[in-house]
Amino acid sequence: MARAYISIGSNINREINIRTGVNILRQYYDPLTISRVFEGESVGFQGENFYNLVVGFDTNESAQAIIHGLHKIEQMCGRTRNTLRFSSRSLDLDLLLYDNVVIDQLGLQLPRADILNYAFVLQPLAEIAPHLHHPIIGQSYADLWAAFNPSSKCLWPVDLQL
Repeated sequence: MARAYISIGSNINREINIRTGVNILRQYYDPLTISRVFEGESVGFQGENFYNLVVGFDTNESAQAIIHGLHKIEQMCGRTRNTLRFSSRSLDLDLLLYDNVVIDQLGLQLPRADILNYAFVLQPLAEIAPHLHHPIIGQSYADLWAAFNPSSKCLWPVDLQL
């Protein structure tokens, strides 16, 4: 059995789409380990603030099968994949980690580079997996978060019960 971590984000009907995404994930992967929900400004474009969180779960599915399922959940919440990389999203679900697997091929990168680049991914991951180590650089997510650029830590927790 593998441990997977998924980043979840939305800036369109945020509460509804986050709740829907988490509820559908629960149907397939319960129990989920769920971080707090964080609000932050959009990155790379002008848009409404995002809600972001990370969930973890155990699964017998392959990484590719998980990604395929995540795309279906996104579509159920109105996401279309023909938009720009940095744009508003009804729901964005990204596979961050799949055990300690390292893959870099077209359409699949594990661990996902966003972990090291964005506070809205690293902070919730460090919250639910602080002692887990990044499979390439070997540092714990708690240590990576502690060393993250303070000017990039513009997130605040949101009281959104999931």
